[in-house]
Amino acid sequence: MIEILASGPLTTVQDRGRPGHLARGLAAGGAADLRALDEAEALVGPGAVIESAPAPLTVRLHAGMRVAVLGAPAAVTVEGRALAMEAAHDLPDGAEVQVRPTGRGAWTYLAVAGGIAAPEVMGGRGAHLIAGIGRALNAGDRLEVGTAAPRPAARLAEGAAGRLGGGELRLLPGPQTGLFPREARARLEATPFVRDARGNRQGIKLSGGDGFATEGQLTLLSDFVRAGDVQMTGAGEPYVLGPECQTTGGYPRIGTVIPADLPRAMQAAPGAPLRLRFVTRAEALAATPPPPRTEPLVRDPRDMPDLLGYQLIDGVWGEP
Repeated sequence: MIEILASGPLTTVQDRGRPGHLARGLAAGGAADLRALDEAEALVGPGAVIESAPAPLTVRLHAGMRVAVLGAPAAVTVEGRALAMEAAHDLPDGAEVQVRPTGRGAWTYLAVAGGIAAPEVMGGRGAHLIAGIGRALNAGDRLEVGTAAPRPAARLAEGAAGRLGGGELRLLPGPQTGLFPREARARLEATPFVRDARGNRQGIKLSGGDGFATEGQLTLLSDFVRAGDVQMTGAGEPYVLGPECQTTGGYPRIGTVIPADLPRAMQAAPGAPLRLRFVTRAEALAATPPPPRTEPLVRDPRDMPDLLGYQLIDGVWGEP
C-alpha cells in the first residue's frame, strides 16, 4: 500500500486510458505522457502509475516494493538520501519518498511494481476528471498495489530528455486542413510558438503568430475531436488537445500532432519553444519510437548503507 502524505492539485492515478468510447462522449484519457508509461513498464512492469503536475509529491510505502520515478525531472529523495530518476529501486517498508519537480517539463510519474490497483471503471484505472471518473489524490489517501513478477534491477538507457524543453511537433493533415488557405498553413509552419501558461490535461495553448482562420468557419458543423488535434479558437489561437479533451467541437482543426510527438507537446513547460511541421502518413509511421531500452543498474557504493553486508571478494585464500 502507498499512502499520500502531500500532493498537488493535479495529482492522479493514470494508465493507458479508455479507448473505444469516443462515440459515447468519453475521450480516451490516460497519462499525459504515454511514453513515460512505456518506460515505467520497462523498469517495473505494467500497471497504473501516479501522475503529478509540477508540485511536490510525498508518499510513504507501507510495504517493501520496487519504485521508479520518470518523466519531468525532479529531485527525488528517500529519508534524505538522493534517488536517481529513470531507474528501478527496491525500497523498504516505511520508506518516505519525496518528489520535488525542478520546473523543466510538466508531468512526473511515480511507478511501482504491480501497479496502482485503483478500482477499474470502463476498462481503465486512471482518473478522468472532466468525465467525473476518479478524483485528484489528497493527503491521507491510501492506494493498493498489485502483485508483480520479479525482474532484474535496471535503468533506462535513454530517458525523457529528448521530449523535454519543447521542439518540433509533426502534424498529419486532417479533415479540415484543406479549409485553411495555403498561406495560413505555410505561416503556421514558419511561426515560432511558445507554450502558453494556460494548459492542463485538456490541452495546451500555443502563443505566437497573428491568428489562423478558415473561410466561413462560423458555419462549420461540430465534428469529432481527439487528443493531438490542433484546434483554433475564434481568435485563431492554436491549442494542442490533450488526453481529457472534448469529444466534439465546431472550431476548425488545422492538423493533428502525431502520437510520437504528443508526449513532447504535453511535457512542454510554459515558455518552451515549439514549432509545427506537416508530414506524410509514411513519415508519421516511421517516427514511431522503439520500445525503451534498459541497462543493468550499477549502484554507487556511496549510496549503499549496507555495503559491508555484501561479499565483495571471492575465490581468495591463503596457504594452509
